[in-house]
Amino acid sequence: MDFVQQMKIVANIQVSQLVEAMRSSGVLGAGRVAKAAEVLADLLKDPDYTVFLSLAGPVVPGGLRSVVAELIKRRAVDAVVSNGANITHDLVEALGFRHVKGNLAADDVKLGEEGIGRIGDVYVEQQAFQALEKESYRLLDRLLQEKTERKLGVYEILEGLGRLLVDGDSLLAAASQTGVPVFSPGIYDSMLGLHLWTYGRSKGLTVDLAKDMDRMAELVFNSKKIGAVILGGGMPKHYVLGASMLKGGVDAALQITMDRPETGSLSGATLEEAISWRKAKPEGSLVTVTADFTIVFPLLVAYALSKLP
Repeated sequence: MDFVQQMKIVANIQVSQLVEAMRSSGVLGAGRVAKAAEVLADLLKDPDYTVFLSLAGPVVPGGLRSVVAELIKRRAVDAVVSNGANITHDLVEALGFRHVKGNLAADDVKLGEEGIGRIGDVYVEQQAFQALEKESYRLLDRLLQEKTERKLGVYEILEGLGRLLVDGDSLLAAASQTGVPVFSPGIYDSMLGLHLWTYGRSKGLTVDLAKDMDRMAELVFNSKKIGAVILGGGMPKHYVLGASMLKGGVDAALQITMDRPETGSLSGATLEEAISWRKAKPEGSLVTVTADFTIVFPLLVAYALSKLP
């Protein structure tokens, strides 16, 4: 029999030691976190993996912007698939606006009157989105001056925007500098997407989502093994898993989500469920951690980076 070992925690314990203590327990949430840390470390160490990082939920407002940017700078991931909101908030921070610590029990009527939007206990000024509209038009004008074609994929637009940003913590800027493509299949479901739509109507820019699928398929077909790191769920998760079907599914993946599988939602579905759809290989390393990713993901990244040469 393999017994549960009691975790031993000492003062000033290192993150890697903490994860090892969780592995010694090996059960429940601690066991799953330890397994997820191992999977992430394997994905980052093995050059045969093409690693897709999927972002849904408030990754940037939740304080993980620099964490994601660092993974991109290290080329620890080969592509990012994000909801439109995180791209929008990355640009907001690049414009010099900050996300502010707030209160879950806030008076939202009063916040609205003061021009403040709330994301859980995070506040952001509405003024930031007004500035984003003007700046996104200016950046798109500069981008189109460089292009001979006015039909662009979302990843091409985001690469161009990132190249024009001066912000060392921006995930878009990091992606442009390293050549890591950023996909956002639901870009129109965001403030940036709204600005893209209005800009396109007035300036003749056409967003071609088929070009994104072409680029995504190219990455999948050229991969030796496919790895996925999934924060939250939603469309980014499905975009990664759906594209992986082109090559038999992901070989290894970890998912951190607060959603539950009982309602049948994609966001709450375990990665094992993806096996039935040929989106994950039966022999693959798959682990789902039911938790707030702003808590768990920094632990996983710290552990994985400690294992790199």
